[in-house]
Amino acid sequence: MTDSTADDNWLIDEDEEVAKPAGLAPPDQRLWRVLIVDDDVDVHAVTRLALRNVSFKGRELELFSAHSGREAFDILRDTPDIALVLLDVVMETDDAGLILARRIREELHNAIVRVVLRTGQPGQAPEQRVIIEYDINDYKAKTELTTQKLFTTVISALRAYESLNMLERSRIGLGKILAGATNLYQIHSLREFASGVLNQVSAILDVGSDGVLCLMQGDTGVTTVVAATGGYSGLNEAELMPPGHPLWPTIAKAFAEKKSQFEHPANVLFIHTQENREVAISVTPPWPLAQIQRDLLEVFCQRIAAAFDNLYMFGQLRKAQEATVVALADLAEFRDSGTGGHVRRVQQLSAALAQRMKARGVYDAQITPQLLDMIGLASILHDVGKVATPDHILLKPGIHTADERTQMQTHAAVGRSILERAANMVDGVSYLTYGAEIAGGHHEHFDGAGYPNGLAGQDIPVSARIVAVVDVFDSLLHERPYKEPWPHTEVMSYITERAGKQFDPEVVAALLDLIEREPGIGHTPE
Repeated sequence: MTDSTADDNWLIDEDEEVAKPAGLAPPDQRLWRVLIVDDDVDVHAVTRLALRNVSFKGRELELFSAHSGREAFDILRDTPDIALVLLDVVMETDDAGLILARRIREELHNAIVRVVLRTGQPGQAPEQRVIIEYDINDYKAKTELTTQKLFTTVISALRAYESLNMLERSRIGLGKILAGATNLYQIHSLREFASGVLNQVSAILDVGSDGVLCLMQGDTGVTTVVAATGGYSGLNEAELMPPGHPLWPTIAKAFAEKKSQFEHPANVLFIHTQENREVAISVTPPWPLAQIQRDLLEVFCQRIAAAFDNLYMFGQLRKAQEATVVALADLAEFRDSGTGGHVRRVQQLSAALAQRMKARGVYDAQITPQLLDMIGLASILHDVGKVATPDHILLKPGIHTADERTQMQTHAAVGRSILERAANMVDGVSYLTYGAEIAGGHHEHFDGAGYPNGLAGQDIPVSARIVAVVDVFDSLLHERPYKEPWPHTEVMSYITERAGKQFDPEVVAALLDLIEREPGIGHTPE
């Protein structure tokens, strides 16, 4: 037998049969990718022949070929999910395979691909030194690799790769769960929250799934559609889940059995919160969910349950806060009944004006999402300090004397003081915080000639500068105990003439812009 014949016989068929394909692979089961790296074309041919019918867990092999270390590096860099590299040592250089093994780990940062060295010259790279110095997973002489031993080596490597890949996917999935759950806590609206849940589920599944989230309230048996995405987005228009919908049987089963259902193509995650709300999240990925995906989704469900409860509690606290603000405003208006619907109109117009200024790009850093969210309700507290004003001054139908005017003006400082004390009892920024700014600053003038502190320009909080314009605009436009309503044209002349003096010119410009877009604004009937 010649040396070349010996080299050609490094793969010898043995008695055992190679595993046969287990039928068609499920649509989610991609082929196992194996890269053969060798400068001998015969080695590629024989390896492909030996592995032609190999499958593992119903998944066949997809074989790639490279004839140098440099070519193999490019393939590994550009081709995802290569599970195994069968790597020759001596190619374009005596240590080309060893160099590639190191580059895989250090440059590509690929720690999970399995690397099996194959060499026809064991003395060129001693096994003990190579195993210790290089991050490889097996070392074989080509002469010892029969068909069966190659099969065993490949299957062992694929099993190890699968385990490492599952761990990596779990790590990434758990990271997405933690990041996603954190984002969900920041969403206030139930529908926005539900849409966020579906987006996070899609990210965890990594399939871009369609989804529909349903919420069943208590034991009523009524299933409400809260949010839907993808092919089910049409359900957003439906208040209730249609009983004839293809997803309904699986959703109903999840609610009845109070546990998640995985019946491809319908998968329903069941969530029960401490507030006795039952939630079903239905997703229909294009293939059956793997066990690791089910496990990750069950973990996510636990986080969603807590998030739903927190969202409910947040909503209740928000309603209580809003009710407190309204009660304070009603208390002030109760004594000054002549103002009618003034505070409500101020609320609506202040919110609209702040939105218009944001759209115009005015004071972008000052007009924050928080201010946009709170300025409307906070504005109704602008005159809360009038509770300290005596009735004979507050309810006087005529013009105030100089002394009465001075006493009347104290309501700004009183209102700010009351609201600041209340705001300091709450961590962070609240309606009371903006209410204090507005109550204390809406009578300041842009040129510094106002009261109570003679603030000017940017020293006046932007919330107060907005409400200053709105308060005067609405007061002039409607009847008060001491005056008749002014015509709209005269009101606008008065406002524009005082831009840069009493009022912030940017606020006035935004009001003109708003009125041009909505001519009827300010004429809302009481």
